[in-house]
Amino acid sequence: MMRYLQKLGKSLMLPVACLPVAAILMGIGYWIDPTGWGANNVIAAFLLKAGGAIIDNMAILFAIGVGVGMSKDGEGTAALAALISWLMIQTLLSPAAYAMFTGGEAPAAFGKLNNQFIGIVSGLIGAACYNRFHQTKLPDALAFFSGRRCVAIITAGVTLVVALVLAFVWPVVYNGLVSFGEAIVSTGAAGAGIYGFLNRLLIPIGLHHALNSVFWFDVAGINDLGKFWSGAGGTVGVTGQYMTGFFPVMMFGLPAACLAMYHAAKTTKKKVTAGLLFSAALASFFVGITEPIEFSFMFLAPVLYLVHAILTGISLAICSLLPIRAGFNFSAGFIDLVLSSNAPMALRPWLIVIPGLIYAVIYYTTFRFIIAKFDLKTPGREEDEEEVEEREKKATLKGAGDFAQVARICLEGLGGKDNISMCEYCATRLRMEVKDYALVDEKKIKSSGVSGIIRPSKTSVQIVIGLKVQFVHDEMKKLLAP
Repeated sequence: MMRYLQKLGKSLMLPVACLPVAAILMGIGYWIDPTGWGANNVIAAFLLKAGGAIIDNMAILFAIGVGVGMSKDGEGTAALAALISWLMIQTLLSPAAYAMFTGGEAPAAFGKLNNQFIGIVSGLIGAACYNRFHQTKLPDALAFFSGRRCVAIITAGVTLVVALVLAFVWPVVYNGLVSFGEAIVSTGAAGAGIYGFLNRLLIPIGLHHALNSVFWFDVAGINDLGKFWSGAGGTVGVTGQYMTGFFPVMMFGLPAACLAMYHAAKTTKKKVTAGLLFSAALASFFVGITEPIEFSFMFLAPVLYLVHAILTGISLAICSLLPIRAGFNFSAGFIDLVLSSNAPMALRPWLIVIPGLIYAVIYYTTFRFIIAKFDLKTPGREEDEEEVEEREKKATLKGAGDFAQVARICLEGLGGKDNISMCEYCATRLRMEVKDYALVDEKKIKSSGVSGIIRPSKTSVQIVIGLKVQFVHDEMKKLLAP
């Protein structure tokens, strides 16, 4: 299961890598037109629309990314299958379709299907159908639909069943979250803390939108966001309590966590890690887009994400007690902090810097300690990375001929073609799954000149190749081809 979750986390990095560019485009757009948000400047509108195209369709990116990442060989057919599943769920469970099928008004839950959870589910469906059926052989009369061509058909059938299940399950889950949110409103600062904790905890499945609609909008009469900006029905010092506490986390805490993960990264990976984390930290600070950071460790180090959720809850609880109120229309970043400074319910918004700096220290020290204490595989610390010096010293592969030879010897040492159930690779290793571990001959594999062999389980064999692992993998796939 942990290996499955790690693979899921790795597959999510592809769509997450698209988010910083959206934050940059939207951030520049806000700076150009901070009051009209594109209404007063065509360049700002152009940039905001471009960035919004990515943010608004993040769930589709997740579906495609998970479809590719969870497939056996990164085949585009899995991405197409994931997209088919996504489109079918969105259409079959849309409010209009529900009204057509039942003759009644659709529950509010079906208006909230465009979320990461549905995207991940669609990606998993597409990948599972591809992995299971991409080599299916049909009778001659249907031979055109054999192999990869049948994946889309099977995906459609599976999605029909999943959509039918979601038609009954999704409203229950959504309404349960809404009811829970309404129940904790009366608890004041404690309720704000509980909401902040659950807001972060539910992000991986996209269900935080259900809670947000209760606290930020006029679902249960709270309308924290609407009252903050309009002033109508708001109370100075109270209104904004469900938004203020996010600023110390998004502007200071998570960027400090990025610094901690960078310092904890292996020396040879710091440059690559810095590129990922620095852009993500800027996105979080300026615009309040936190997904690039959160998804970078959410599945690789779930204990850190739990700590992050707890710290977020504490921040909302503390800030609700302080004489500070700030709000946002998009997210709790620097740009929204500036924009909210003159809002009717704003109260000393610039004092948010004080708890923010404290939170930066807390996040940095907490993340550094936990990462080191439990040897968590945050970005730059993945177990499949080695020091460049060691890789270079051990690298013996010079040309295509060597790659083919190493692949051939390794395959023999793994028990032959018939003993292989899966062949993948990461940054430096071949990751093989075997059917019979007793057939694996480590001495034979090492004779190829590889750097080492790791066996995490009876059916898993990892062969450490080095930076040129892709070329050995390509040769191995040729040998495994039917």
